[in-house]
Amino acid sequence: MDAAFLRAIEAKVEAGGRIGRDEGLRLYREADLHDLGRLAGIARSRRGGDAAWYIVNRHINYTNVCTNGCRFCAFSRAPGSPDASTMTLDEVIEKARSVEADGATELHIVGGCDPGLPLDYYVSMIAELRRRHPRVCLQAFTAVEIASMADAAGLSDGDVLRRLKDAGLTALPGGGAEIFSPRVRGLVCPRKHSGKRWLAVSREAHLLGIPTNATMLYGHVETLEERIDHLARLRELQDDTGGFLCFIPLPFHPGNTGLDHLKRTSAVDDLKTIAMARLMLDNIPHVKAFWIMLGAKLAQVSLAWGADDLDGTVLEERITHSAGAATPQRMTVDEIRRLIVEAGRTPVERDTLYRPVCGAA
Repeated sequence: MDAAFLRAIEAKVEAGGRIGRDEGLRLYREADLHDLGRLAGIARSRRGGDAAWYIVNRHINYTNVCTNGCRFCAFSRAPGSPDASTMTLDEVIEKARSVEADGATELHIVGGCDPGLPLDYYVSMIAELRRRHPRVCLQAFTAVEIASMADAAGLSDGDVLRRLKDAGLTALPGGGAEIFSPRVRGLVCPRKHSGKRWLAVSREAHLLGIPTNATMLYGHVETLEERIDHLARLRELQDDTGGFLCFIPLPFHPGNTGLDHLKRTSAVDDLKTIAMARLMLDNIPHVKAFWIMLGAKLAQVSLAWGADDLDGTVLEERITHSAGAATPQRMTVDEIRRLIVEAGRTPVERDTLYRPVCGAA
């Protein structure tokens, strides 16, 4: 890569300046892995020092029924399929029963888009979980799930979000963003709500005081230009609302999907993508290395390439493992803290809203 260009980018990053789309694309294409890591490390240190965050949480995947039929998804089942399943509210409540005894501060709840489920199912779920677990953050339902609920109920996205917030919803997770490009969505998820709708739901949530995360599923049919465009559109929305807490790059797992002829992303691509996220998303506080999808060792290395969060203990995860993930389904607090310390970072337990958990070991 041209040394003068790299020096100019480094000076911009050190000064807290913004990297443009064209600059970001050139970095992505041409920069050495270690140069990208060094630049992302500067951006990370300017924002958060040596802290590396983690959370004690439990995942609940309440249904695998979904009408979207995304080619990259190994988890979902069409309505009426023999192995389609939806938890009753009692089953969801039972799954969450030990959350506080386990020391968890978050329930992470996502499923499919099933227009056959009434809105009251979701609202009642949140209200009852809030009643039973008043101190636990409820991070539930992706933007596409919200859009599906709204369409099925004949309501606006804002109406649905208000009802869920009133019931006790804390935040939205960032799933369903995939790649915003209409070209890509036409190839891999043509029945899913558009990237424009995902951004609109996220905007509405932010305006209602509901913080959200954001994701990007990469490593399938998208180009580097489309990845950069995705990051830039998230950055533009964050400029307007400030509602994104964290960005999570998600490497595509092709096993058992309609795209199983594709190869897994390489460690180099994963590290470059994490670094580019930290460099481009100068206004989103945190970048997560999701160990479930990266593996614990690469997630640990990612802490030197711009990431400052390893997610959490999880306890049970079904979506990525349906696509052949060989990672464990849970990690202990001691294991997470050891990974962070070995990487030369300072472990900080957090809740969903990135508030440090008092008394964490």
